[in-house]
Parts: sequence; structure tokens; C-alpha cells
Amino acid sequence: MATLESIRSRSGWRDLAEGQGQHLILGVFLMAGAAWFLQGEAGARRFLGMDSVTWAWISIGLAVAHQAMVAVVFRLQLHTGFMTRLFGARDLRVWGRMFFPLLIARPVTVLIVGVLDRGSLGGPGWASLGLGLVLLVPAAYTMYCVKRYFSFERALGGDHFHERYRRMPIVRQGAFGWSQNAMYTFGFMGLWAIALICGSWQALIVAAFQHAYIWVHMYTVEGPDMRWLYGDEARPD
Repeated sequence: MATLESIRSRSGWRDLAEGQGQHLILGVFLMAGAAWFLQGEAGARRFLGMDSVTWAWISIGLAVAHQAMVAVVFRLQLHTGFMTRLFGARDLRVWGRMFFPLLIARPVTVLIVGVLDRGSLGGPGWASLGLGLVLLVPAAYTMYCVKRYFSFERALGGDHFHERYRRMPIVRQGAFGWSQNAMYTFGFMGLWAIALICGSWQALIVAAFQHAYIWVHMYTVEGPDMRWLYGDEARPD
């Protein structure tokens, strides 16, 4: 397996943009779809002076900003060691402080949309509540497995920063035994769970956007990065 230094010595500035044309196009299509399904009048409920549709777009905008930031930092770090050059041994810690506030904003803003738009989904309330609680189980279990088996540092993209993360074995325990990419497959079910528990159509659209958009990130950012980092051993976890 090539070292990070050898990867950086043979990559160029053009490699920073690998897959980002597709990333942009797919992101625009997903936002257009969200705009279509979010049409209609918002209810009377407001939070901080803003209605549910406004909060839906805030949630979508923060998700886009989050993934754009990750794409830029991952590529700069992988191909130039940008964060390490700036922050030295504190590189991953600084990155975590940039990353986690936007990650936490995802479920928080979906919850705000859901509460403001609660009951709009229609149908039996017990059905959406029950399904939401069911989806909450694999989402919560996946987060537990990330902490116990995978580590948050590795989930932050530690393999872009330090060799020791690249040389760790593939995790197969817990939710990672169900899917190598358990975080995206099951973790994002938590957003669907919030929307369903609130019985909110608008929150459901935001959850669907975020879940679809994280897979765009997977195939246009992380996928190419994994091929650089692991070659034929490339893996999506």
C-alpha cells in the first residue's frame, strides 16, 4: 500500500476536482426535486420567526455546506496535506471542530421542520410513529457501533490524515457486519425516523434529500479517495 506521502508526490491539482462535476450535477437535481416536493403553503407555526419551509431550506443548505466543506478538506488533505501543514499534530482535532457542528445541525434542523410541520403527513398517526420508532433502532445502534468499533476519528476521515488509520483492519462487528458503509446506510435512517415520528411531510423530504445526497458524496468524493488510499483494496467504510 502506498504511503500518503507517495500519493501526494504523484497526484496533481487536477485530481482535486475528480468526480466533482458529477457531484455538482447530482446536487442540483436533488435540490430541484426537493423544491418540487416542498411547494405549497407553510403552516402558521414558526420558530425564530421562520416557518417550516424556510427551516427546510436551511436544513438542506447546511447539508450542502457540510458536504462541500468535507469534499474540499478531504481532497486538499489527501493530495496536499493541507490540514497537517496548517495545524500539525492538531490537524484531526481541528477538523473535528469544523465537522461536528454541521453534522449535529442535520438532525436538529430536521427536528425543527418536523415539529413546525407536524401532522402534515396524513394517514394514521400511530403508523408513522411506529415506523419512525422502528427506524430509530438501527440508526441508534449504528452510532453505538461507530463509537465502539470504528471510532469517531476514523469516521472523520482519519485515513486522509495519518497512516495508522489506513492500516487498521476493516470493521465487521455490529452494524458493520450488515453493511461496510453502515453509517450512510443505517445511520441516516435517524433523519427519516424524526420526520415520521413528527408525522411531517416536509421533514420527510428533507430527510430524503440528506440521505440521497450523502450517497452522492460517497460516490463522487469518498469513492475516488478510497481508490487513491487503498487501490484494489478500496472499500466504502
